[in-house]
Amino acid sequence: MSDTRQHAHELIDRLPDSQLSALVGLLESMVDPASIARAPLDDEIESDDERLAVAEAREWLDQHGGKGVPHKDAMRRLGLG
Repeated sequence: MSDTRQHAHELIDRLPDSQLSALVGLLESMVDPASIARAPLDDEIESDDERLAVAEAREWLDQHGGKGVPHKDAMRRLGLG
């Protein structure tokens, strides 16, 4: 077994059970990228706050010609870049 594979196994063994299902999903999508296409649609009910946030974001985009803020500009505005 390669050092990298062994290290991955050691890290997995240290994960709490609550994080294993997320890791399994990630690994499945990496091993079988088509599994993403077979995944169920998001079935969570959208909250009123989420609907409002989406509406505000769409309105902002409409007011700015449909163009968002480039990642590097957003990071700079947040003092992160």
